[in-house]
Amino acid sequence: MSRIGNKAVEIPDKVKVNIDDDGAVSVEGPKGKLHWKLPRDIRASVQDNRVSLVRQAETRSAKALHGLSRSLVHNMVQGVSEGFTKQLEIEGVGFRAAVQGTNLNLSLGFSHPLAFPIPKDIKITVTDNTKITIQGVDKKLVGQVAADIRRFYPPEPYKGKGVRYAGEQIRRKVGKTVQ
Repeated sequence: MSRIGNKAVEIPDKVKVNIDDDGAVSVEGPKGKLHWKLPRDIRASVQDNRVSLVRQAETRSAKALHGLSRSLVHNMVQGVSEGFTKQLEIEGVGFRAAVQGTNLNLSLGFSHPLAFPIPKDIKITVTDNTKITIQGVDKKLVGQVAADIRRFYPPEPYKGKGVRYAGEQIRRKVGKTVQ
């Protein structure tokens, strides 16, 4: 029994959910539109501002996909109504970021600046040259963009330099000592 899969997804006002016969889910709200196709053993229905998902078979894969499908539909509804945000911080002398057109330019101590192309559904803002805010309607895409930016220079354990998530704790190591 999937505890998460059996919960119904509440649909807020101003959000429209449409489910086709072939399992295509489309969600439209004030922030944008999202589309996704349900796995073949999962069926969904909309009744009085709730989306409920049921599985057709009791196979192991269908049970695994039941809760996943409910979570993805919930994330779609939340994304088009509120949106998702990830925040990154850059730490290091001379490390900075700037948005120029459709690129995020990062100066991370390399001999060249790094240009990260911003996807069309993502909005990136930079404050204080070191704080990056990533916003969008698709939770997966927002998280992937944040992970891709962090991957350019992950925080290192000796001085703590690099790109980190806001509030991320870095376990510091002690350097060499002279005897």
